[in-house]
Amino acid sequence: MNHYETVFILNPVLSDVQIKETVKKFEDYLVSKGAEMISQENWGLKKLAYTIQNKKSGFYHLFEYKVDGQSITPFELEFRRDDSVMRYLTVALDKHAVAWAEKRRVRNNASKK
Repeated sequence: MNHYETVFILNPVLSDVQIKETVKKFEDYLVSKGAEMISQENWGLKKLAYTIQNKKSGFYHLFEYKVDGQSITPFELEFRRDDSVMRYLTVALDKHAVAWAEKRRVRNNASKK
């Protein structure tokens, strides 16, 4: 199982309920493919560097997970099929990126307390 990180941007006109349903749908899809969810972050509404689909902002979300490599292509196909997803990026993490992600999670958890 490889370690991956996926960041995706959701349409800013979605309601909170729609956002939660969409995030849950993608999480459930990964779990159904045997993925181990490591962390999930909601970065909130952010301004985009350039307009996408005539939108200037979007809701950012991050998934960090472990899954077999064959599951990534069908997972990205689900992003392409969903109209609420404006952009997505999946990155395979090496051992250094995994260590950095762990430090980021610890730092974020400490700042929330």
